Amino acid sequence: MREPIRWVQTNLRQTDAGLDANRLVRQLADMRANVLLFGMGGIVAYYPTTTPFHYASPDLPPGRDLFGEVLREAHAHAIRVVGRYDLSKTQKAVFDAHPEWFFRQSNGQPVVYNGLYSTCINGGYYREQAMKILTEGLEKYDVDGLFFNMFGNQSSDYSGRPVGLCHCDACRRKYRQLYQKDIPETPDDDYRKFMSSSTHEVAAAIGELIHRIRPHAGYFNYQQEFTDGIMSESNTAVTRPLPLWPYSASDRVNRARNSQPGKMAINLNMQFVDFWWRFATVPGEEIALRCWESLANGGALTLAVNGTLDQQDRQAIETATPIFRWTAANEQYFVGQSSAARVLLLGAASGEDSYRGLFRLLSEEHVPFAVSDNMDWVGERSYDLVLTTGRAPAGLADYVREGGKALIASASKPEFEIAPVVRTESDVKGYVRVRDHAAFPSLKDVDLLMLNGSFTELKADAPALLTLVPPSMIGPPELVHIDMYDTDIPALVFRQMDKGLVAWIPWNLGGMYYRSSLPAHAGLFRDLLSRLLPQRQIRTNAHPLVEMTLMRQNGRTLLHVINLSGHSQTGYFAPIPMTGIRVQVAGEFRGARAIRAEQKLEVRVDGGYSEFTIPQLGDYELVVLE
Repeated sequence: MREPIRWVQTNLRQTDAGLDANRLVRQLADMRANVLLFGMGGIVAYYPTTTPFHYASPDLPPGRDLFGEVLREAHAHAIRVVGRYDLSKTQKAVFDAHPEWFFRQSNGQPVVYNGLYSTCINGGYYREQAMKILTEGLEKYDVDGLFFNMFGNQSSDYSGRPVGLCHCDACRRKYRQLYQKDIPETPDDDYRKFMSSSTHEVAAAIGELIHRIRPHAGYFNYQQEFTDGIMSESNTAVTRPLPLWPYSASDRVNRARNSQPGKMAINLNMQFVDFWWRFATVPGEEIALRCWESLANGGALTLAVNGTLDQQDRQAIETATPIFRWTAANEQYFVGQSSAARVLLLGAASGEDSYRGLFRLLSEEHVPFAVSDNMDWVGERSYDLVLTTGRAPAGLADYVREGGKALIASASKPEFEIAPVVRTESDVKGYVRVRDHAAFPSLKDVDLLMLNGSFTELKADAPALLTLVPPSMIGPPELVHIDMYDTDIPALVFRQMDKGLVAWIPWNLGGMYYRSSLPAHAGLFRDLLSRLLPQRQIRTNAHPLVEMTLMRQNGRTLLHVINLSGHSQTGYFAPIPMTGIRVQVAGEFRGARAIRAEQKLEVRVDGGYSEFTIPQLGDYELVVLE
């Protein structure tokens, strides 16, 4: 939180135990990395461990302490080292000695993958043996942090094969004590709570151990609780549903930094295509885009590779290296950033279409926004507008009553009263009728908007601006929609709540925009923004595929500008250079500098906005406003 982070992960194989420590650290220093995530122990140790049931890599030369060598060399070059552990699997010898420590499928069989046996979060390996392993490593090395991969019980193996729920004696006994029933065959709410609490118990114990032995050391895994930083990944998979999500790093870092402002976000920029092809690199432009998005949202700059930095496909490293070097040369701008956004998007599950649709709409409209998956901001941070695409919690009503404005775009019933609910239909293939075009200037040529999905019927006291047109006949062509009829059922309602205003779209606007990108849906959103947010923080002529984030840092404002025009379908290409991007930022600033272009920009202040022009945008620009 006090220094900029340039983090490189080398996901070691056991056969990498003979690597040249001096060469690795020289490579890191050359690219100006200042944190190394490096294999330490767990499945295999990269040092001569003496802890029972913990085994050094069979490829570690006798007497060699690879981790110790790398740690000494890295510290000599001012590079911090985070040791990597994976406690989720271990060798057959441990299973033979302590079968009660391990994951058991419903048929009683262990989970075995490439000869390694999966441990259970409630068993003695995690609860006792792991603490012995970690104590040895922490006492032996002045490590700067520990990271844990695959923390807790996994529901599938690396090949994607489902393994079900653990039915070991420890799990069955603990589950029955808590819920007075047996473990189900498929996870339900009780089982999810059970696994969450079990994982949290171990996570808290490990955190206490790390901070007691090495008070300065950081603790990292993929949980938010108990850890010192919030880890996530931007990665790919060949079976992942399309379309690709080019905002992956922005999404994860924005959410982490604004959900837990006291913690740093470290979103690992994964170089490989999928598990089967660990040495095949994603496009360099995708690597670069993730780098810029992480930096633009106040997170760490990262790169993660499998094996060492001597890759057989060097595109990721060759792409990231100049970004690391430039960021190091300008590191004063990449520490201590916090979001200056006046709009908040409440985060549903990050993969949900509805959430991604509103994320895109806000970005394409160049509205700076923060993402939070909790309500801790109420009373702590001030926003002009809050949006949600799923649950509208009761706490949101307090924000509105105090003068805030909210936009709910979801068929889910809010946890506070907006309008009486008649019923919710799960699949409505109809239309929304525009009743008042004066209220929607972007829809002057549109009378009907596509409606597909869930819709909640509401009662309204006043005539609605938008109304439901129910499904009608779709074929043959001679009969298309000849039975279409209008209703007075509102498709948009407003409610004044004390000092504030809430708007409810009781259907899935975000999901439809994410899937179909219809201009009519974007126009509706734009016009609602104009009503709810009459003074935007940024006004610009920039292309919709220019992403802008507005950050605050040490009394100055930073505008990060990212060019996403190189993304097309499943490809990432060099972005199209753009020129003459006019920007107006709310506030009165004395000067502006384009750091990447090394150019002072002329600023004109008028009507509460500071206006300047970015002469040319390649892939990324940083404008410092003072």
